[in-house]
Amino acid sequence: MKAMVLEAYSPIENSPLQWQEVPTPEPTAKEIQIRVRACGICRTDLHVIEGELSSHKLPIIPGHQVVGEVVKVGRSCSRFTIGTRVGVAWLRSTCGQCDFCKAGKENLCAASQYTGYDADGGYAEYAVVNEEYAYAIPAIFADEQAVPLLCAGIVGYRALQRSELPRGGSLAIYGFGSSAHMIIQIALHRGCRVLVVTRGGKHRQLARQMGAHWAGELAADLPEDVDSAIIFAPAGELVPQALTRLKRGGTLSLAGIHMSRIPALNYGQHLFWEKNVHSVTANTREDGINFLKEAAVIPVRAHITSYPLPEANKALQDLKNDRINGTGVLMVADRE
Repeated sequence: MKAMVLEAYSPIENSPLQWQEVPTPEPTAKEIQIRVRACGICRTDLHVIEGELSSHKLPIIPGHQVVGEVVKVGRSCSRFTIGTRVGVAWLRSTCGQCDFCKAGKENLCAASQYTGYDADGGYAEYAVVNEEYAYAIPAIFADEQAVPLLCAGIVGYRALQRSELPRGGSLAIYGFGSSAHMIIQIALHRGCRVLVVTRGGKHRQLARQMGAHWAGELAADLPEDVDSAIIFAPAGELVPQALTRLKRGGTLSLAGIHMSRIPALNYGQHLFWEKNVHSVTANTREDGINFLKEAAVIPVRAHITSYPLPEANKALQDLKNDRINGTGVLMVADRE
């Protein structure tokens, strides 16, 4: 099969992903083999490719927002049949035995592994995954619409839950990329007031078009204090600014897998009055199931910019330089 392969960590400007012929992965007893139709691009992919996360597997095929068709099933599989459309997300496996797994917090499992990081992902024509970690894709979503739901959507959904946003409350969103432009749809559907801080003029325009009550460039210009906030941008300097604009008892959710250094906090200004800071670590499968159900009801619609798979380097360069309004998707195979 053909795939975009990372041999060595490097800035994306160097186009480190190589278009290669590699062996097609075969499923083990509990795995399904998927013919990939589309795969999303994500800032986490950038963190992996550029070596900002600790080194795991090299060479690696990135990509953890995968939609495709089941073409083979392992001998012990029973959830999916050949021809079923499924999705593969970031969380790939957990031990199932530790205290976190038993308590419904499998995203904290020390033995957890991740797609496109610990094992090859979806920048390829075929992929395999344990069937227990694959998702049925609601029929209402086309392939390219389903793709960003599987990371940007699911992890954004967990970030929204971790923000403890009350129904009908107010939410500040910092950064308006792939996750944010889907989560605003969930918040608005729940009757909430949403304010957006983002550097890009096109991103602010999109936020307003999608129903944001206010969108501005600077955190200092936020017109009101809010019940909850989510920082999607990997910018640690936003943390004290966001905490300053929380109401008493409010909660700030940090959605990124990687963030630049957070400045020193002033206890009285930033944390007193029982303000909360909640980090977000991946997601549980329950998060994914619940999100896909709610997203299908609304239905959540992503703004898509598509690229052919061999143009993955360009797509990620556009992502890094904020040239994508919404989310980027690599189109791998057309539906037959």
